[in-house]
Amino acid sequence: MDLRNQHDEAFEVNEWIKFGMRIAVTSTLHPFEYAKALMQLGYEPIAPRPGKSLFGTPVLVLPNVFQYVKYIKRVDGLVGCYRGLAPKVVGTLVSSIGSEKIAIKLGFDRIPDDNKDESELTEEESEKRFLRCLKRDLVLSVTAVTLAHPFQVISVRMMAQFIGNETTYSTIWSSIKEIWNTEGIFGFFSGYTPKLLCEVSCLVIASSATYMIKKHFVRDREGHEYVGTFTNFVVATIFYPLHVVSTCMKVAGSRLKAGQTPHMPQYTNWSQCFRELKSAGEHKRGSSLFFRYYRTQPIFRGEIPFPKAQ
Repeated sequence: MDLRNQHDEAFEVNEWIKFGMRIAVTSTLHPFEYAKALMQLGYEPIAPRPGKSLFGTPVLVLPNVFQYVKYIKRVDGLVGCYRGLAPKVVGTLVSSIGSEKIAIKLGFDRIPDDNKDESELTEEESEKRFLRCLKRDLVLSVTAVTLAHPFQVISVRMMAQFIGNETTYSTIWSSIKEIWNTEGIFGFFSGYTPKLLCEVSCLVIASSATYMIKKHFVRDREGHEYVGTFTNFVVATIFYPLHVVSTCMKVAGSRLKAGQTPHMPQYTNWSQCFRELKSAGEHKRGSSLFFRYYRTQPIFRGEIPFPKAQ
């Protein structure tokens, strides 16, 4: 029992260390996530300049993520580059602690290491381990997304204020009051469905594909280390448009200028948002942070021309 307690204590300490590192990385990279969120919303404040594509074709080039962050800093200062960070950190803390506790309450306790390599397991044992891990990961993913989403909505809206130079969402508390008074409880879950669909789809497909590839195609242990990373990257790229839709829906319908016409159409639901972005070729904007090209078609047909960016 003492050994079990020591193991649990060591696990808890290790988890808190990982969480601290995660917060540090999140804080460091936040200005780039800020710029990416504005790109996903279709906001391009810097005029494109003449340049060449990777194949040498003359094109109009939009600013890369570093130039975008530099512009934000020039307008709002260094502190302004961290707008929206506080609710993001709070959401991460709440979801990390809450999802683990909910998983344990539902009977999905931490899965102990059995010190067996995948190659040492029988086919039946391997399948049972995979399903056990997948079920627990699904519970953690759904609960984490659900708990963190209201804070993600606040974070994105804080950042979206840059577009209209507003201060409605200045603190977490004032943001909660604004959403509650104008949209009610459902306002905290704007963009929730595409976000959850994206996370669950990525988890199930990437985990299943990784398991099948390891089982049937990659036998050596060294190769296993790269399969998961590559599979996750490919699947995340496929479902990236749902991230764009979720970001847009977090702002759409709010009182912010970024969520109103002409900056954004009045979407009735997230599927309409996805269809209109896809038909305009805008469903992947923000996916490229370094090589971004301007195209002349308008994002919102029949309204104002915006640069089509990726």
